[in-house]
Amino acid sequence: MENNKYDWIKEELNKIRDQGLYIDLRTVESAMGGRIKVDGKELLNFCANNYLGLANNERIVTAVKKAIEEYGIGPGAVRTIAGNHKLHNDLEKALTEFKNAEDCIVLQSGFIANLTVIPAIAQENSLIYSDELNHASIIDGCRLSKAVVIRYSHTNTVDLRNKISEADPNIKKLIVTDGVFSMDGDIAPLADLQQIAQEFNAILMVDDAHGEGVLGNHGRGVVDHFGLHRKIDIEVGTLSKAFGVVGGYITGSNTLIQWLKQRGRPFLFSSALTIPDTAAALESVKILSESDELVKRLWNNTIIFKEGMKRIGFNIGRSQTPIVPVMLGDAQFAKNFSQKLFEKGLFATAIGFPTVAEGSARIRVMMSADHTHEDIYKALDIFKDVATELNIIS
Repeated sequence: MENNKYDWIKEELNKIRDQGLYIDLRTVESAMGGRIKVDGKELLNFCANNYLGLANNERIVTAVKKAIEEYGIGPGAVRTIAGNHKLHNDLEKALTEFKNAEDCIVLQSGFIANLTVIPAIAQENSLIYSDELNHASIIDGCRLSKAVVIRYSHTNTVDLRNKISEADPNIKKLIVTDGVFSMDGDIAPLADLQQIAQEFNAILMVDDAHGEGVLGNHGRGVVDHFGLHRKIDIEVGTLSKAFGVVGGYITGSNTLIQWLKQRGRPFLFSSALTIPDTAAALESVKILSESDELVKRLWNNTIIFKEGMKRIGFNIGRSQTPIVPVMLGDAQFAKNFSQKLFEKGLFATAIGFPTVAEGSARIRVMMSADHTHEDIYKALDIFKDVATELNIIS
């Protein structure tokens, strides 16, 4: 039974509600796709990170069933004790080849991957230079390290250069950035960051969670997009977005990966990725390696939607990718806008503080290869209807 020890939490929750920032969890009641059932309602889905529509891909489902029949479900242990399965090794090999890397380690999530590599690399007396809009998992990985964290202005390489030039040249340095920034959809200036890292003898790390399956040849990601294979020291990826599953991975030199297998705490102390997840991710990598059809479809859908939103009169920020932020400003207004979309048959949630800065609330639209052109035109009509109803366009 609760007593007054939680009164402060109740007060904080009430403040969050008053500010329009309280997060209501909706329940998905169908397979993930371009159209889904949420809270009993059939909807167009413009909310998920399922870029390529692989979350319910028939070929992947078949591969998972086969793996379960042969290997079961759970790994039974951490990988260093009894949980290192053949499928984990196969997935690491496939990702190494797909990313044109030297070596790879698979982990339980992209978030976990950042919590693994940053503290293992940036130790005491190190300096971390982090883009001010980096993902929360990077921020938390930096906090877990014993390094001094220096934030530089978003994608501003002049600011980064000025700050890193002030450091003792003998101090170990790590530059870390998202490849694609998840709330705005813009791309990091990776080629310029690589030059700075080389000039100042810094380790360069990129989190490509929203770049893989989207950018580069066959969706190989932001490193491929810039032609920087094996020039970026650390590349972190997730299996939960374009690959349609769950899990994370890190690619880099063999020396780096061996170090993480010896000193990466989540790898050492948390149970391995399950058999079904590993089998599903492995099949996803095979699908992308074989064909770029889904990547091309994703980009075609993105172009159609963005051009339509601009014609209607929406501000979609600086996005360069299938992440489309519909900028609305006020958090409560954005939440109301999202509810109106839901009522008219479209699922796209409002994003507010602390995920984005105060005053920059938005509806974040996520495009997918699973959307038909009919889905996209219907979504544009719904956005226009809600905007007209709420008097933000005439």
